Amino acid sequence: MANLIRVKNLTFKYEPDQPPILQDLETEIAAGEYLALIGPNGSGKTTLIRHFNALLVPAQGEVRVDDLLTSNPKNLLEIRRRVGMVFQNPDNQIVGMSVEEDVAFGPGNLGLPSAEVRRRVDHSLEMVGLGGMQKRSPHKLSGGQKQLLSLAGLLALKPRVIVLDEPTASLDPEGREKVLAMLKRLNQEGIAIIHITHNMEEAALANRILVMDKGQIIADGRPGDILSQVSWLKSLGLAPPRITELMWQLKQAGEDVDTSIFTIDAAREEIMTLLARPENQEKTSKLQKAGNYV
Repeated sequence: MANLIRVKNLTFKYEPDQPPILQDLETEIAAGEYLALIGPNGSGKTTLIRHFNALLVPAQGEVRVDDLLTSNPKNLLEIRRRVGMVFQNPDNQIVGMSVEEDVAFGPGNLGLPSAEVRRRVDHSLEMVGLGGMQKRSPHKLSGGQKQLLSLAGLLALKPRVIVLDEPTASLDPEGREKVLAMLKRLNQEGIAIIHITHNMEEAALANRILVMDKGQIIADGRPGDILSQVSWLKSLGLAPPRITELMWQLKQAGEDVDTSIFTIDAAREEIMTLLARPENQEKTSKLQKAGNYV
């Protein structure tokens, strides 16, 4: 896949006399990628993603989106067409008095014909599961529905990438699952997803994970490779996925298991395979208890 976002030698500070928030940071993000961005509070995650649609520009180095330099004011409109942002509190992003008015705000500002705006509004609402709610007040929607409305507003602009800063942090379990399912679907349709989260189960949904600490990227890899490092994640103040920690605990107890597992189905299969080994018959009781846990 071609690289959509390129970050080179990015250094950024909010005040000239303060130490950098980001220091000589480099990474590339491919078109169509699903990337999770994790790290302790204050590690620079939000500061980094705000560079992706030119809400911030580098003090040193550069960020390019589709080879458009974000520090060039002439590129601002095109960059923000390509990169949409969703933040933690959906109420802060609502601008319309009705659902359809909110979604129409972006394409309307592009000067598109009214028929095209209407088509985009209806199509985007159908995509996120809010079809038929055009006339409803956004403030009467649930938290999960409000985040889906935020996504619909971005989809109406036809972005190439959607960047999300802890979009499920304030949602109930049902709303969280709806938003995560929609992110997976949008990614399958070719939209790149960049997702900041402190929830490692959410991070496991990505194809790639970046780990940040103290303004730098300290790890870059597949979910199984990153999330299996249980002790290291804990040292950063991050809670590993529960399934991964269970497998890690079994490994510490001397069992030959795959510690890169982070799904219930995979863990159940791994434990049942372990139970079936002749040398483990005496351990059946202990392993059965673990199997019941998952």
